[in-house]
Amino acid sequence: MTEVLRPHAEDQYAEELAILAKEDDRPRPPGWRLSPWAVTRYILGDGDAITPKYIGPRRIVEVAVATLATDRALLLLGLPGTAKTWLSEHLAAAISGDSTLLVQGTAGTAEEAVRYGWNYARLLAEGPSRAALTPSPVMRAMERGALARIEELTRMPSDVQDALITVLSEKTLPIPELNEEVQARRGFNVIATANDRDRGVNELSSALRRRFNTVVLPVPATLEEEVDIVTRRVAQLGRSLALPQTVTATEEIRRVVTVFRELRSGVTEDGRTKVKSPSGTMSTAEAISVLTNGVAMSAHFGDAVLRPSDVAAGIVGAVVQDPVSDRVVWREYLETVVRERKGWEDFYRACRDAG
Repeated sequence: MTEVLRPHAEDQYAEELAILAKEDDRPRPPGWRLSPWAVTRYILGDGDAITPKYIGPRRIVEVAVATLATDRALLLLGLPGTAKTWLSEHLAAAISGDSTLLVQGTAGTAEEAVRYGWNYARLLAEGPSRAALTPSPVMRAMERGALARIEELTRMPSDVQDALITVLSEKTLPIPELNEEVQARRGFNVIATANDRDRGVNELSSALRRRFNTVVLPVPATLEEEVDIVTRRVAQLGRSLALPQTVTATEEIRRVVTVFRELRSGVTEDGRTKVKSPSGTMSTAEAISVLTNGVAMSAHFGDAVLRPSDVAAGIVGAVVQDPVSDRVVWREYLETVVRERKGWEDFYRACRDAG
């Protein structure tokens, strides 16, 4: 696994999962590798051997885990960058030991991605048979009694979304061509993620939405919480990308996170000044990306100390998605807010030069 750029959660955290499995003496739902209590401990960490994978309200994680122990599917709903995909991957890793049964929703996703397809060479040569059938990740999850993950459910066409209704309500996938069906084994369920505010969204039908228990993932509640999340993820990404060691200044991370939070919310952290928001989402994930790029800049082209000049271009690129309207928003924020802050002089100059 040392050559893999991004190991799957069950591989990257195999030691932690093994520790939890060894210590876990609580009741486990059928087909689960860990009890709901141990899954929650894996997700939130314990301050000791288990590192936190998600930083947020404990109750949200408990509701998500409890949902998966019932016959209801789980829909993780939230703005981009609220760790929907990250949480779904780790839930699947802890519960099923396999986070790879994944359907990526796009405008071009076909029904075969949810149900099944065919090996057309064998189909033409032999006719319809189980050997000629190509199972989808959802079908494989049903056969194994595992969790299937569906990313960006609302980006999929409505008729493809509705192919899930029978799977979720009857726990059965009919194969009329063979006069057969696949019945889900104990442990099967579905985790879907969706973003209702993004472009290209296809609303879920009421019939499908009723099959899900929806959990809304919020943006980090406080500046300190978001700084903690960003600091942890930047460090993890730096290790996985084998970036040269740098001195990551906490103050620089705090500045970037502050900018993102203020532009996202439309008001400064002290609540005194209203600011315009750009067209982008200004998510935590984008802040992590900006800072990871800054660490790479500092390591390869700087003095291995994260400075304003290393992150300025990344911030401008994240904010100015629309070259006309967003540039006006950024310049106004830079001149009316950043310029006036004590201790932000270098940051202001770097951002102004980068813009």
